[in-house]
Amino acid sequence: MPNLPGPTELIIILLIVMLIFGGAKLPKLARSLGEAKTEFEKSAKKDPKAEAIKAARNDDDDDKVTLSKSELDALLLERELKAKRD
Repeated sequence: MPNLPGPTELIIILLIVMLIFGGAKLPKLARSLGEAKTEFEKSAKKDPKAEAIKAARNDDDDDKVTLSKSELDALLLERELKAKRD
C-alpha cells in the first residue's frame, strides 16, 4: 500500500496551493478538477471497445449459438466458395 501523506503534510500542501493560486481561485480550481474527472469517467464509459465487449457478452441464452470446430470449418469453407463464385 502506498504511503499516504499525514495531516501535517496535507496542511503544508494546502498552504502552498493557497499561496500559489490564492484563496479566491481555489473553489474554481476544485470545480474544474471535478469537471475534468467527470468528463474522463464519461469518456471511459463510452469506450467503443468496452461497448462491443458488453454486446458480445450478452447473457441472453436465446442468442447463443454453439458450433463444433468441424461445423465452423464447414461454414467458413462454404462462405469462401460462395465468395469465389460471386
